[in-house]
Amino acid sequence: MNKITINGVDICPFSSIDELMDYVDKKKSILVAINAEKVMNATDQTRDIINNNIGYCDGVGAVWALKQKGAKDVVKIPGCELWLNIINRYHENKSFYLVGGKQKVIDDTVTKLKEEFPDIRILGHRNGYLKSDEERKSLIDDVAEKKPDVVFVAMGSPKQELLMREMQIHHKAIYQGLGGSFDVYTGNSERAPKWWLDHNLEFAYRFIKNPRRIRRQIPIIKLAFKLFFKRL
Repeated sequence: MNKITINGVDICPFSSIDELMDYVDKKKSILVAINAEKVMNATDQTRDIINNNIGYCDGVGAVWALKQKGAKDVVKIPGCELWLNIINRYHENKSFYLVGGKQKVIDDTVTKLKEEFPDIRILGHRNGYLKSDEERKSLIDDVAEKKPDVVFVAMGSPKQELLMREMQIHHKAIYQGLGGSFDVYTGNSERAPKWWLDHNLEFAYRFIKNPRRIRRQIPIIKLAFKLFFKRL
């Protein structure tokens, strides 16, 4: 896979979810959802994690940037859909470990997964509130001991990427950061309606529903400006 670099961030121009998962099959790594915020607010630390793993287009801004660089077939792959595609593909022959959300959210997530995939093997799960270095170490040690094939971490960025990198040092697996995907899956958070998703306007819908998100929309404005003037 030939990656394309945007603002120092290496992104894989996948043309479909299936292409991404076929690639992951060959390379146990951390899957990092790339959007305008991750591109424009990248630090040396986050770039290092992304560039040594698998960054895929989760936001329309990242898709625009890659298309301007010549990746005509690149598509947006929402992380909140990708993790369920991974489970659907692997639930019969791989094991899983889930981290993130409030305790009720993670419990409800596990319950729902077991209802939808009766044969799924979930080796462990816990909420996303690591209150001490001891709790963090205990989690990393538990993952290393149980050796799941796939680990989902829903804590928001860059916390989840930093935690997954620590886990990866002690246990090689497929890792994916999920942000608020457990909340969406369990119905505790609403995703944009289909029309907004089909027209790549999910970011606009989120802003309309919650104008206080304006600070999180600034990176996509900056990215669009740089793309317009071809400064990336």
